[in-house]
Amino acid sequence: MIAPERLTRPTRLRRCGAAVLNALLRREPVRRRPGTGGVPSVRAVFLAFLRLGVTAFGGPAMVAYIRNLAVVKRRWLDESAFRSGVALCQTLPGATAMQTAAYVGLRARGFPGALAAYVGFGLPAFFLMLALAAVYSRTRSFPVAVALFEGLRAVVLALVANATWHFGTTSIVNWRTGALAGAAALALTTPVNPILVIGGCAVAGACVLPDVDSAGALAPATRDRTALRPTLALVLAAAAAIAALFWFDRRLFQVAVVMLQIDLAAFGGGFASIPLMQHEFVQARGWMTGPTFMDGIALGQVTPGPIVITATFAGYVVRGLPGAIVATLSVFLPSFVLVCLVAPHFDGLQRRARFRGATRGALVSFVGLLAAVTVRFALATRWTLPVAGLALAAFVALRLRVDVLWVVAGAVLLSLLIVR
Repeated sequence: MIAPERLTRPTRLRRCGAAVLNALLRREPVRRRPGTGGVPSVRAVFLAFLRLGVTAFGGPAMVAYIRNLAVVKRRWLDESAFRSGVALCQTLPGATAMQTAAYVGLRARGFPGALAAYVGFGLPAFFLMLALAAVYSRTRSFPVAVALFEGLRAVVLALVANATWHFGTTSIVNWRTGALAGAAALALTTPVNPILVIGGCAVAGACVLPDVDSAGALAPATRDRTALRPTLALVLAAAAAIAALFWFDRRLFQVAVVMLQIDLAAFGGGFASIPLMQHEFVQARGWMTGPTFMDGIALGQVTPGPIVITATFAGYVVRGLPGAIVATLSVFLPSFVLVCLVAPHFDGLQRRARFRGATRGALVSFVGLLAAVTVRFALATRWTLPVAGLALAAFVALRLRVDVLWVVAGAVLLSLLIVR
């Protein structure tokens, strides 16, 4: 037998070719990446995330299930790459779980895989919210529906208050971060656009909140730049479609632009979109009332996927089915594009203290914005003793980490029994 080190180059090439041929004949993927499960098909990525999207309750908590799928079961990524991807998605604006799905698809199968994972993961939430929005628009005046949603608004208030508490305890660590949060809350009492508030806090964060901790411990997210061209092509196609809306349907154009802005500014995950959406759809444009918007958030809690799927509801209320489609596509497009474009450069950005400071400033601003929205939701709620008791019980349950689905289910039952 010839020792491996003595094999001639032609012999080694023949053996490598035979190994590849045998793998193809067995219909097994050639394992091109050490420690992973090979390169999956785009169809396999889509179906895997479609199945996961059906049960994607819990928002950011779904990141753990994505890890189980991508790292443990399918071995598309290793642990280090997945953690770098999560850090990337937590830094960028948008829904963290959706972006993590796109990142996994990007690492596993390039741009087509990213698109397949992103769409597959979000489709179940879109279709369910669309159905709920259609039912809501036809039954909202029924006495049972009135009682039901009065109780659910109390739960929404508890949800937003709990999110404010969570953001506050994790983001406000000194007087500087507390001052930024307070300034953001005060700014929302004026006509200023919350997006400008977020931008101002990001600039202030870059100046006064430099993160001195090293960010070099994480592995680079990805060096693959093959997604650049298709991503830019997608951006151009979206820009052309939005320009066409300007000429054919001005209201749909406005919905698209508003949702694009919301997603680009929603640092901190899906909950960060709530104050922005509430300002644009309720305060600035009057497209819906405060209670109606709260009903949309409540429906978003009984659907899988991130809470930003409330955009589907908002679009439906404003412009029916076309509005729901345009709003959903627009509110998820920037997040997807940013993952594809920033991933190759993320490790370099994370090493810049000013970049980390700006990110922290944007995150801190949402503590103030969410606090202001909590007050607005409280003012928009029709308070009775049962509603107050339900809101308090829901808040306590959420603080005790009871799953939000159980909280909403209990609120539905109690609303039908005690709320009049």
